[in-house]
Amino acid sequence: MAKTSKEYTEADKKVVEKNFRAKKILVCRIGPKEYNRISTCDIAKGIWEALQIAHEGTTQVKQSKIDMLTTEYALFKIRDDESIQDMHTRFTSIINELHSLGETIPRNKLVRKILSFLPSS
Repeated sequence: MAKTSKEYTEADKKVVEKNFRAKKILVCRIGPKEYNRISTCDIAKGIWEALQIAHEGTTQVKQSKIDMLTTEYALFKIRDDESIQDMHTRFTSIINELHSLGETIPRNKLVRKILSFLPSS
């Protein structure tokens, strides 16, 4: 059963205050689309978990994303109509997505990968 405000101890008040602060921080940093996903959550942990699943997905979805990006990295080549800057932007995007999912590729491998498909000019 829920306590009345008179029954709250100091520890209870601190927990409620921390939850309120955490919810406020999370809600202030999201847009309207994300707000609709979390509007029914009562506690900050529920908000965090809902946002985490929405953006990262479940463990299986996360692993699928990693696998897809790893394949994209392995097959990466410069396109015929692509400038070096556009190619680098596309390559960096793949690497950043992998990094955000917890998958890192050593810098020396990244450099070798880029050098392997640059035109001799």
